[in-house]
Amino acid sequence: MILSTSMFTSLTPYILSALLLFLLLEQLSYLIKKRNLPGPLFVPPIIGNAVSLVRDPTSFWHKQSSTAGNSPGLSANYLVGRFILYIRDTDLSHQIFSNVRPDAFHLVGHPFGKKLFGDHNLIYMFGEDHKSVRRQLAPNFTPKALSTYTTLQQLVILRHLRRWEESSSGPISLRNLVRELNLETSQTVFVGPYLDKEARDSFRKDYNLFNLGSMALPVDLPRFAFGEARRAVRRLTETLAVCAGKSKARMSAAGEKEEKPTCLIDFWMQAIVDSGNPPPPHSSDEEIGGFLFDFLFAAQDASTSSLLWAVALLDSHREVLRRVREEVERIWSHDSNALITVEQLAEMKYTRSVAREVVRFRPPATMVPHVAAEDFALTSTYTVPKGTIVFPSVYDSSFQGFNEPDRFDPDRFSETRKEDVVFKRNFLAFGWGPHQCVGQRYALNHLVLFIAMVSSLLDFERVRSDGCDEIVYCPTISPKDGCTVVLSRRVAAYPNLSLN
Repeated sequence: MILSTSMFTSLTPYILSALLLFLLLEQLSYLIKKRNLPGPLFVPPIIGNAVSLVRDPTSFWHKQSSTAGNSPGLSANYLVGRFILYIRDTDLSHQIFSNVRPDAFHLVGHPFGKKLFGDHNLIYMFGEDHKSVRRQLAPNFTPKALSTYTTLQQLVILRHLRRWEESSSGPISLRNLVRELNLETSQTVFVGPYLDKEARDSFRKDYNLFNLGSMALPVDLPRFAFGEARRAVRRLTETLAVCAGKSKARMSAAGEKEEKPTCLIDFWMQAIVDSGNPPPPHSSDEEIGGFLFDFLFAAQDASTSSLLWAVALLDSHREVLRRVREEVERIWSHDSNALITVEQLAEMKYTRSVAREVVRFRPPATMVPHVAAEDFALTSTYTVPKGTIVFPSVYDSSFQGFNEPDRFDPDRFSETRKEDVVFKRNFLAFGWGPHQCVGQRYALNHLVLFIAMVSSLLDFERVRSDGCDEIVYCPTISPKDGCTVVLSRRVAAYPNLSLN
Protein backbone atom coordinates (compact mmCIF):
# COMPACT_ATOMS: atom_id res chain seq x y z
CA MET A 1 0.00 0.00 0.00
CA ILE A 2 2.86 2.35 0.92
CA LEU A 3 4.56 1.50 -2.35
CA SER A 4 1.39 2.13 -4.33
CA THR A 5 0.86 5.48 -2.63
CA SER A 6 4.46 6.42 -3.22
CA MET A 7 4.24 5.45 -6.89
CA PHE A 8 1.03 7.44 -7.30
CA THR A 9 2.64 10.46 -5.65
CA SER A 10 5.63 10.25 -7.95
CA LEU A 11 3.39 9.87 -11.03
CA THR A 12 1.04 12.72 -10.13
CA PRO A 13 3.13 15.49 -11.77
CA TYR A 14 3.28 13.45 -15.02
CA ILE A 15 -0.49 12.78 -14.94
CA LEU A 16 -1.25 16.45 -14.38
CA SER A 17 1.20 17.47 -17.09
CA ALA A 18 -0.40 15.05 -19.56
CA LEU A 19 -3.85 16.35 -18.68
CA LEU A 20 -2.78 19.97 -19.09
CA LEU A 21 -1.12 19.11 -22.40
CA PHE A 22 -4.32 17.43 -23.60
CA LEU A 23 -6.41 20.45 -22.64
CA LEU A 24 -3.96 22.80 -24.31
CA LEU A 25 -3.96 20.74 -27.52
CA GLU A 26 -7.75 20.64 -27.44
CA GLN A 27 -7.93 24.44 -27.30
CA LEU A 28 -5.30 24.81 -30.02
CA SER A 29 -7.15 22.33 -32.24
CA TYR A 30 -10.37 24.32 -31.80
CA LEU A 31 -8.66 27.64 -32.58
CA ILE A 32 -6.89 26.21 -35.65
CA LYS A 33 -10.18 24.87 -37.04
CA LYS A 34 -11.99 28.08 -36.15
CA ARG A 35 -9.38 30.32 -37.79
CA ASN A 36 -10.91 33.77 -38.29
CA LEU A 37 -14.56 32.75 -37.93
CA PRO A 38 -16.70 34.39 -35.25
CA GLY A 39 -17.21 32.24 -32.16
CA PRO A 40 -15.95 31.86 -28.57
CA LEU A 41 -12.19 32.26 -28.14
CA PHE A 42 -12.17 29.74 -25.30
CA VAL A 43 -14.37 26.64 -24.87
CA PRO A 44 -14.81 24.56 -21.69
CA PRO A 45 -12.62 21.43 -21.76
CA ILE A 46 -13.91 18.14 -23.20
CA ILE A 47 -17.66 18.89 -23.12
CA GLY A 48 -17.33 22.30 -24.75
CA ASN A 49 -20.55 24.31 -24.55
CA ALA A 50 -22.82 21.24 -24.39
CA VAL A 51 -24.18 22.24 -20.97
CA SER A 52 -25.33 25.61 -22.34
CA LEU A 53 -26.97 23.83 -25.28
CA VAL A 54 -28.86 21.32 -23.11
CA ARG A 55 -29.83 23.91 -20.50
CA ASP A 56 -31.21 26.50 -22.92
CA PRO A 57 -31.07 25.44 -26.59
CA THR A 58 -33.10 28.46 -27.72
CA SER A 59 -30.55 30.94 -26.37
CA PHE A 60 -27.63 28.83 -27.54
CA TRP A 61 -28.75 28.70 -31.17
CA HIS A 62 -29.92 32.32 -31.17
CA LYS A 63 -26.45 33.35 -30.07
CA GLN A 64 -24.89 31.20 -32.80
CA SER A 65 -27.11 32.88 -35.39
CA SER A 66 -26.35 36.37 -34.09
CA THR A 67 -22.63 35.60 -34.02
CA ALA A 68 -22.71 34.36 -37.61
CA GLY A 69 -24.38 37.58 -38.78
CA ASN A 70 -25.02 38.31 -42.42
CA SER A 71 -21.31 38.13 -43.13
CA PRO A 72 -19.56 35.71 -43.13
CA GLY A 73 -22.83 33.87 -42.46
CA LEU A 74 -21.30 31.16 -40.29
CA SER A 75 -19.97 30.79 -36.75
CA ALA A 76 -18.00 28.22 -34.77
CA ASN A 77 -18.33 26.40 -31.44
CA TYR A 78 -17.37 23.16 -29.69
CA LEU A 79 -19.64 20.37 -28.35
CA VAL A 80 -18.50 17.20 -26.56
CA GLY A 81 -15.21 16.89 -28.40
CA ARG A 82 -16.65 17.96 -31.76
CA PHE A 83 -15.98 21.19 -33.63
CA ILE A 84 -19.25 22.62 -35.00
CA LEU A 85 -20.23 25.22 -37.59
CA TYR A 86 -23.54 27.09 -37.67
CA ILE A 87 -24.60 28.12 -41.19
CA ARG A 88 -26.84 31.18 -41.39
CA ASP A 89 -26.40 32.11 -45.06
CA THR A 90 -28.84 30.44 -47.50
CA ASP A 91 -26.33 29.97 -50.32
CA LEU A 92 -23.88 28.27 -47.95
CA SER A 93 -26.69 26.03 -46.67
CA HIS A 94 -27.40 25.01 -50.27
CA GLN A 95 -23.78 23.95 -50.64
CA ILE A 96 -24.23 21.59 -47.70
CA PHE A 97 -27.58 20.13 -48.87
CA SER A 98 -26.35 19.70 -52.45
CA ASN A 99 -23.14 17.90 -51.48
CA VAL A 100 -24.41 14.98 -49.45
CA ARG A 101 -22.10 12.23 -50.69
CA PRO A 102 -19.41 9.93 -49.27
CA ASP A 103 -16.55 12.37 -49.89
CA ALA A 104 -18.29 15.58 -48.75
CA PHE A 105 -21.12 15.78 -46.18
CA HIS A 106 -23.13 13.07 -44.43
CA LEU A 107 -26.63 13.87 -43.20
CA VAL A 108 -26.90 12.80 -39.55
CA GLY A 109 -30.24 14.34 -38.43
CA HIS A 110 -28.92 14.78 -34.88
CA PRO A 111 -25.46 15.70 -33.53
CA PHE A 112 -25.11 12.09 -32.30
CA GLY A 113 -27.67 10.57 -34.65
CA LYS A 114 -25.67 7.56 -35.85
CA LYS A 115 -25.50 6.18 -32.34
CA LEU A 116 -29.05 7.21 -31.46
CA PHE A 117 -30.95 6.10 -34.58
CA GLY A 118 -29.11 2.85 -35.38
CA ASP A 119 -27.71 1.55 -38.65
CA HIS A 120 -30.71 1.13 -40.97
CA ASN A 121 -31.69 4.68 -41.76
CA LEU A 122 -32.44 6.42 -45.03
CA ILE A 123 -30.68 9.58 -43.87
CA TYR A 124 -27.29 7.81 -43.84
CA MET A 125 -27.54 6.44 -47.40
CA PHE A 126 -25.85 7.71 -50.57
CA GLY A 127 -25.76 7.23 -54.31
CA GLU A 128 -27.47 4.25 -55.92
CA ASP A 129 -28.46 2.69 -52.58
CA HIS A 130 -30.23 5.88 -51.61
CA LYS A 131 -31.88 6.26 -55.03
CA SER A 132 -33.03 2.64 -54.93
CA VAL A 133 -34.81 3.07 -51.59
CA ARG A 134 -36.40 6.35 -52.66
CA ARG A 135 -37.74 4.59 -55.77
CA GLN A 136 -39.25 1.99 -53.46
CA LEU A 137 -40.94 4.79 -51.51
CA ALA A 138 -42.59 6.37 -54.57
CA PRO A 139 -45.79 4.23 -54.36
CA ASN A 140 -46.29 5.48 -50.80
CA PHE A 141 -47.06 9.00 -52.00
CA THR A 142 -49.11 8.57 -55.16
CA PRO A 143 -52.52 10.32 -55.34
CA LYS A 144 -54.18 6.97 -54.55
CA ALA A 145 -52.05 6.43 -51.46
CA LEU A 146 -52.45 10.03 -50.27
CA SER A 147 -56.22 9.68 -50.67
CA THR A 148 -56.17 6.63 -48.40
CA TYR A 149 -54.13 8.54 -45.82
CA THR A 150 -56.43 11.60 -45.82
CA THR A 151 -59.31 9.40 -44.72
CA LEU A 152 -57.27 7.97 -41.83
CA GLN A 153 -55.87 11.39 -40.89
CA GLN A 154 -59.30 13.00 -40.68
CA LEU A 155 -60.78 10.25 -38.51
CA VAL A 156 -57.92 10.62 -36.01
CA ILE A 157 -58.08 14.44 -36.07
CA LEU A 158 -61.86 14.47 -35.52
CA ARG A 159 -61.62 11.99 -32.67
CA HIS A 160 -59.01 14.07 -30.86
CA LEU A 161 -60.69 17.45 -31.46
CA ARG A 162 -63.90 16.12 -29.95
CA ARG A 163 -62.00 14.64 -26.99
CA TRP A 164 -60.16 17.91 -26.35
CA GLU A 165 -63.33 19.97 -26.28
CA GLU A 166 -65.43 17.52 -24.27
CA SER A 167 -62.77 16.97 -21.61
CA SER A 168 -61.65 20.59 -21.16
CA SER A 169 -63.17 22.71 -18.44
CA GLY A 170 -60.73 25.62 -18.70
CA PRO A 171 -57.40 26.55 -20.25
CA ILE A 172 -55.44 23.58 -21.62
CA SER A 173 -51.96 23.28 -23.06
CA LEU A 174 -52.11 21.65 -26.49
CA ARG A 175 -48.50 20.47 -26.71
CA ASN A 176 -48.95 16.98 -25.27
CA LEU A 177 -52.42 16.64 -26.77
CA VAL A 178 -51.11 17.39 -30.25
CA ARG A 179 -48.22 14.98 -29.72
CA GLU A 180 -50.74 12.23 -28.88
CA LEU A 181 -52.81 13.14 -31.95
CA ASN A 182 -49.77 12.92 -34.21
CA LEU A 183 -48.49 9.70 -32.67
CA GLU A 184 -51.86 8.03 -33.25
CA THR A 185 -51.96 9.47 -36.78
CA SER A 186 -48.49 8.13 -37.57
CA GLN A 187 -49.27 4.71 -36.14
CA THR A 188 -52.57 4.52 -38.02
CA VAL A 189 -51.32 5.83 -41.36
CA PHE A 190 -48.00 3.99 -41.37
CA VAL A 191 -48.79 0.57 -39.86
CA GLY A 192 -52.45 0.85 -38.74
CA PRO A 193 -53.79 -2.72 -38.67
CA TYR A 194 -50.52 -4.30 -37.54
CA LEU A 195 -50.31 -2.70 -34.08
CA ASP A 196 -52.62 -3.93 -31.32
CA LYS A 197 -53.45 -1.83 -28.25
CA GLU A 198 -50.63 -3.28 -26.17
CA ALA A 199 -48.11 -2.59 -28.93
CA ARG A 200 -49.42 0.97 -29.31
CA ASP A 201 -49.01 1.62 -25.58
CA SER A 202 -45.45 0.29 -25.60
CA PHE A 203 -44.78 2.32 -28.71
CA ARG A 204 -45.92 5.49 -26.97
CA LYS A 205 -43.69 4.89 -23.93
CA ASP A 206 -40.64 4.16 -26.06
CA TYR A 207 -41.20 7.19 -28.26
CA ASN A 208 -41.40 9.42 -25.17
CA LEU A 209 -38.06 7.95 -24.01
CA PHE A 210 -36.59 8.72 -27.41
CA ASN A 211 -37.81 12.32 -27.25
CA LEU A 212 -36.24 12.87 -23.84
CA GLY A 213 -32.96 11.33 -24.91
CA SER A 214 -32.70 13.38 -28.08
CA MET A 215 -32.37 16.51 -25.93
CA ALA A 216 -29.91 15.06 -23.39
CA LEU A 217 -26.13 14.79 -23.12
CA PRO A 218 -24.87 11.80 -25.17
CA VAL A 219 -24.07 9.53 -22.21
CA ASP A 220 -24.77 6.00 -23.43
CA LEU A 221 -25.21 4.29 -20.06
CA PRO A 222 -28.21 2.71 -18.30
CA ARG A 223 -30.52 5.20 -16.55
CA PHE A 224 -29.10 8.09 -18.55
CA ALA A 225 -31.68 9.63 -20.88
CA PHE A 226 -29.55 9.21 -24.02
CA GLY A 227 -28.80 5.55 -23.31
CA GLU A 228 -32.46 4.82 -22.57
CA ALA A 229 -33.43 6.59 -25.79
CA ARG A 230 -31.02 4.48 -27.85
CA ARG A 231 -32.49 1.27 -26.45
CA ALA A 232 -36.03 2.60 -27.00
CA VAL A 233 -35.20 3.24 -30.67
CA ARG A 234 -34.01 -0.34 -31.03
CA ARG A 235 -37.31 -1.62 -29.61
CA LEU A 236 -39.30 0.71 -31.87
CA THR A 237 -37.49 -0.40 -35.02
CA GLU A 238 -37.96 -4.06 -34.03
CA THR A 239 -41.70 -3.46 -33.64
CA LEU A 240 -41.86 -1.73 -37.01
CA ALA A 241 -39.90 -4.59 -38.60
CA VAL A 242 -42.54 -7.04 -37.35
CA CYS A 243 -45.22 -4.83 -38.90
CA ALA A 244 -43.33 -4.89 -42.21
CA GLY A 245 -43.21 -8.67 -42.13
CA LYS A 246 -46.95 -8.95 -41.44
CA SER A 247 -47.76 -6.51 -44.24
CA LYS A 248 -45.44 -8.30 -46.66
CA ALA A 249 -47.22 -11.58 -45.95
CA ARG A 250 -50.66 -9.99 -46.36
CA MET A 251 -49.81 -8.24 -49.62
CA SER A 252 -48.25 -11.44 -50.99
CA ALA A 253 -51.65 -13.07 -50.57
CA ALA A 254 -53.60 -9.99 -51.67
CA GLY A 255 -54.05 -11.25 -55.23
CA GLU A 256 -55.95 -14.28 -54.03
CA LYS A 257 -58.06 -12.44 -51.42
CA GLU A 258 -58.45 -9.18 -53.37
CA GLU A 259 -57.20 -7.21 -50.38
CA LYS A 260 -56.22 -3.59 -50.97
CA PRO A 261 -53.56 -1.52 -49.18
CA THR A 262 -54.95 0.10 -46.04
CA CYS A 263 -51.89 2.04 -44.84
CA LEU A 264 -48.47 3.23 -45.94
CA ILE A 265 -46.62 -0.01 -45.20
CA ASP A 266 -49.12 -1.90 -47.38
CA PHE A 267 -48.45 0.34 -50.39
CA TRP A 268 -44.72 -0.12 -49.79
CA MET A 269 -44.84 -3.91 -49.37
CA GLN A 270 -47.17 -4.28 -52.34
CA ALA A 271 -44.54 -2.59 -54.54
CA ILE A 272 -41.83 -4.87 -53.15
CA VAL A 273 -43.93 -8.00 -53.66
CA ASP A 274 -44.83 -6.91 -57.21
CA SER A 275 -41.14 -6.39 -58.05
CA GLY A 276 -40.73 -10.18 -58.01
CA ASN A 277 -37.78 -12.33 -57.00
CA PRO A 278 -35.18 -11.45 -55.94
CA PRO A 279 -36.59 -8.53 -53.93
CA PRO A 280 -35.03 -5.09 -54.37
CA PRO A 281 -32.02 -4.22 -52.21
CA HIS A 282 -32.59 -2.84 -48.72
CA SER A 283 -36.06 -4.38 -48.43
CA SER A 284 -35.52 -6.73 -45.48
CA ASP A 285 -37.91 -6.35 -42.57
CA GLU A 286 -35.13 -5.02 -40.33
CA GLU A 287 -34.06 -2.36 -42.81
CA ILE A 288 -37.66 -1.30 -43.46
CA GLY A 289 -38.17 -0.99 -39.69
CA GLY A 290 -35.31 1.51 -39.57
CA PHE A 291 -36.64 3.45 -42.54
CA LEU A 292 -40.11 3.57 -40.97
CA PHE A 293 -38.60 5.02 -37.80
CA ASP A 294 -37.16 7.83 -39.95
CA PHE A 295 -40.69 8.54 -41.18
CA LEU A 296 -42.05 8.43 -37.66
CA PHE A 297 -39.40 10.84 -36.38
CA ALA A 298 -40.05 13.27 -39.23
CA ALA A 299 -43.86 13.05 -39.15
CA GLN A 300 -44.31 12.99 -35.39
CA ASP A 301 -42.21 15.88 -34.12
CA ALA A 302 -42.33 18.13 -37.18
CA SER A 303 -46.12 17.89 -37.43
CA THR A 304 -46.54 18.48 -33.71
CA SER A 305 -44.61 21.71 -34.07
CA SER A 306 -46.57 22.86 -37.13
CA LEU A 307 -49.99 22.10 -35.66
CA LEU A 308 -49.18 24.01 -32.47
CA TRP A 309 -47.91 27.04 -34.37
CA ALA A 310 -50.94 26.90 -36.67
CA VAL A 311 -53.29 27.34 -33.70
CA ALA A 312 -51.09 30.04 -32.14
CA LEU A 313 -50.78 32.01 -35.39
CA LEU A 314 -54.44 31.72 -36.35
CA ASP A 315 -55.40 32.99 -32.91
CA SER A 316 -53.15 36.03 -33.25
CA HIS A 317 -54.20 36.69 -36.87
CA ARG A 318 -57.99 36.69 -36.72
CA GLU A 319 -58.44 37.96 -40.26
CA VAL A 320 -56.53 34.94 -41.55
CA LEU A 321 -58.71 32.68 -39.38
CA ARG A 322 -61.86 34.30 -40.77
CA ARG A 323 -60.74 33.73 -44.35
CA VAL A 324 -59.87 30.09 -43.63
CA ARG A 325 -63.32 29.49 -42.13
CA GLU A 326 -65.06 31.11 -45.07
CA GLU A 327 -63.12 29.02 -47.58
CA VAL A 328 -63.62 25.72 -45.73
CA GLU A 329 -67.34 26.33 -45.16
CA ARG A 330 -67.79 27.10 -48.87
CA ILE A 331 -66.14 23.82 -49.87
CA TRP A 332 -66.91 21.33 -47.07
CA SER A 333 -70.03 21.03 -44.94
CA HIS A 334 -69.28 19.48 -41.56
CA ASP A 335 -72.94 18.54 -41.05
CA SER A 336 -72.98 16.39 -44.18
CA ASN A 337 -71.34 13.62 -42.14
CA ALA A 338 -68.82 13.21 -44.93
CA LEU A 339 -65.05 13.58 -44.86
CA ILE A 340 -63.15 16.15 -46.88
CA THR A 341 -62.44 14.57 -50.25
CA VAL A 342 -59.15 14.83 -52.09
CA GLU A 343 -60.85 17.09 -54.65
CA GLN A 344 -62.16 19.40 -51.90
CA LEU A 345 -58.74 19.46 -50.28
CA ALA A 346 -57.25 20.64 -53.59
CA GLU A 347 -59.81 23.48 -53.72
CA MET A 348 -58.70 24.87 -50.33
CA LYS A 349 -56.02 27.05 -51.87
CA TYR A 350 -55.98 29.77 -49.21
CA THR A 351 -55.91 27.22 -46.38
CA ARG A 352 -52.95 25.53 -48.08
CA SER A 353 -51.22 28.92 -48.34
CA VAL A 354 -51.76 29.33 -44.59
CA ALA A 355 -50.20 25.92 -43.98
CA ARG A 356 -47.17 26.77 -46.10
CA GLU A 357 -46.73 30.10 -44.35
CA VAL A 358 -46.89 28.35 -40.96
CA VAL A 359 -44.06 26.08 -42.11
CA ARG A 360 -42.03 29.03 -43.46
CA PHE A 361 -42.62 31.29 -40.47
CA ARG A 362 -41.92 28.56 -37.92
CA PRO A 363 -40.01 25.74 -39.67
CA PRO A 364 -40.25 22.76 -37.27
CA ALA A 365 -36.73 21.40 -37.70
CA THR A 366 -34.79 24.64 -37.53
CA MET A 367 -31.45 22.99 -38.41
CA VAL A 368 -30.37 19.88 -40.31
CA PRO A 369 -27.07 18.53 -38.92
CA HIS A 370 -24.45 17.13 -41.31
CA VAL A 371 -20.90 15.93 -40.69
CA ALA A 372 -17.97 16.67 -42.99
CA ALA A 373 -16.48 13.38 -44.26
CA GLU A 374 -13.52 15.22 -45.77
CA ASP A 375 -12.11 18.75 -45.78
CA PHE A 376 -14.53 20.86 -47.85
CA ALA A 377 -13.89 24.30 -49.34
CA LEU A 378 -17.10 26.08 -48.33
CA THR A 379 -15.97 29.59 -49.28
CA SER A 380 -12.94 31.10 -50.96
CA THR A 381 -11.46 31.79 -47.54
CA TYR A 382 -12.66 28.92 -45.36
CA THR A 383 -12.39 25.13 -45.63
CA VAL A 384 -14.57 23.02 -43.34
CA PRO A 385 -12.27 20.56 -41.50
CA LYS A 386 -13.01 16.85 -41.71
CA GLY A 387 -15.19 15.66 -38.81
CA THR A 388 -16.91 19.01 -38.31
CA ILE A 389 -20.63 18.89 -37.49
CA VAL A 390 -22.31 21.49 -39.67
CA PHE A 391 -25.73 22.98 -38.90
CA PRO A 392 -27.38 24.64 -41.93
CA SER A 393 -30.15 26.84 -40.49
CA VAL A 394 -33.49 26.32 -42.22
CA TYR A 395 -34.96 28.87 -39.81
CA ASP A 396 -32.60 31.68 -40.82
CA SER A 397 -33.16 30.96 -44.52
CA SER A 398 -36.91 31.34 -44.01
CA PHE A 399 -36.35 34.97 -43.06
CA GLN A 400 -34.12 35.81 -46.00
CA GLY A 401 -35.30 36.94 -49.42
CA PHE A 402 -39.05 36.93 -48.82
CA ASN A 403 -40.90 40.26 -48.82
CA GLU A 404 -41.32 41.44 -45.21
CA PRO A 405 -40.15 38.03 -43.95
CA ASP A 406 -40.91 38.84 -40.29
CA ARG A 407 -44.60 39.23 -41.14
CA PHE A 408 -47.00 36.26 -41.10
CA ASP A 409 -48.57 36.62 -44.53
CA PRO A 410 -50.18 33.57 -46.23
CA ASP A 411 -50.90 35.62 -49.36
CA ARG A 412 -47.20 35.48 -50.23
CA PHE A 413 -47.97 31.94 -51.49
CA SER A 414 -50.94 33.02 -53.59
CA GLU A 415 -51.07 32.45 -57.35
CA THR A 416 -50.64 36.18 -57.97
CA ARG A 417 -47.59 36.82 -55.75
CA LYS A 418 -45.88 33.41 -56.03
CA GLU A 419 -43.14 34.13 -53.51
CA ASP A 420 -42.72 30.36 -53.20
CA VAL A 421 -41.44 30.43 -56.79
CA VAL A 422 -39.48 33.69 -56.64
CA PHE A 423 -37.78 32.79 -53.34
CA LYS A 424 -37.79 29.02 -53.74
CA ARG A 425 -34.15 28.74 -52.62
CA ASN A 426 -35.04 30.22 -49.23
CA PHE A 427 -37.92 27.80 -48.53
CA LEU A 428 -35.86 24.99 -47.02
CA ALA A 429 -38.30 23.60 -44.45
CA PHE A 430 -38.42 20.28 -46.33
CA GLY A 431 -34.72 20.28 -47.14
CA TRP A 432 -33.02 20.44 -50.53
CA GLY A 433 -31.01 18.20 -52.78
CA PRO A 434 -30.93 14.38 -52.78
CA HIS A 435 -32.34 14.09 -49.25
CA GLN A 436 -35.26 16.48 -49.66
CA CYS A 437 -38.23 15.23 -47.62
CA VAL A 438 -40.00 12.50 -49.58
CA GLY A 439 -43.22 12.90 -47.56
CA GLN A 440 -43.74 16.65 -47.85
CA ARG A 441 -47.09 16.35 -49.68
CA TYR A 442 -48.33 14.05 -46.92
CA ALA A 443 -47.11 16.47 -44.23
CA LEU A 444 -48.75 19.50 -45.88
CA ASN A 445 -52.02 17.58 -46.38
CA HIS A 446 -52.03 16.73 -42.67
CA LEU A 447 -51.52 20.37 -41.71
CA VAL A 448 -54.19 21.61 -44.14
CA LEU A 449 -56.71 19.04 -42.86
CA PHE A 450 -56.01 19.98 -39.26
CA ILE A 451 -56.32 23.72 -39.94
CA ALA A 452 -59.58 23.18 -41.85
CA MET A 453 -61.13 21.03 -39.12
CA VAL A 454 -59.97 22.84 -36.01
CA SER A 455 -61.03 26.19 -37.52
CA SER A 456 -64.45 24.92 -38.60
CA LEU A 457 -65.39 22.81 -35.59
CA LEU A 458 -63.86 24.67 -32.65
CA ASP A 459 -63.50 28.15 -31.26
CA PHE A 460 -60.14 28.66 -29.57
CA GLU A 461 -58.78 31.59 -27.65
CA ARG A 462 -55.18 31.77 -26.55
CA VAL A 463 -54.49 32.37 -22.86
CA ARG A 464 -51.67 34.82 -23.31
CA SER A 465 -48.83 35.16 -20.81
CA ASP A 466 -45.43 36.84 -20.80
CA GLY A 467 -43.17 35.10 -23.28
CA CYS A 468 -45.84 32.63 -24.42
CA ASP A 469 -44.74 32.95 -28.06
CA GLU A 470 -41.05 32.46 -27.34
CA ILE A 471 -39.53 29.45 -29.07
CA VAL A 472 -38.54 26.33 -27.12
CA TYR A 473 -36.93 23.17 -28.48
CA CYS A 474 -38.58 19.80 -27.67
CA PRO A 475 -36.82 18.70 -29.95
CA THR A 476 -38.59 20.60 -32.76
CA ILE A 477 -39.77 24.11 -31.87
CA SER A 478 -43.02 24.99 -30.13
CA PRO A 479 -44.47 28.01 -28.27
CA LYS A 480 -43.07 28.37 -24.77
CA ASP A 481 -46.48 27.95 -23.10
CA GLY A 482 -47.28 24.82 -25.10
CA CYS A 483 -50.01 26.82 -26.85
CA THR A 484 -52.45 27.20 -23.95
CA VAL A 485 -56.01 27.84 -25.14
CA VAL A 486 -59.64 27.79 -24.08
CA LEU A 487 -61.69 25.58 -26.40
CA SER A 488 -65.39 25.49 -27.14
CA ARG A 489 -67.50 23.81 -29.77
CA ARG A 490 -68.36 26.00 -32.74
CA VAL A 491 -70.93 23.65 -34.31
CA ALA A 492 -74.15 22.11 -33.07
CA ALA A 493 -72.78 18.59 -33.49
CA TYR A 494 -69.62 16.92 -34.71
CA PRO A 495 -69.72 14.94 -37.95
CA ASN A 496 -71.16 11.48 -37.25
CA LEU A 497 -68.34 9.32 -38.57
CA SER A 498 -67.99 6.49 -36.04
CA LEU A 499 -65.09 8.18 -34.29
CA ASN A 500 -64.88 5.90 -31.27
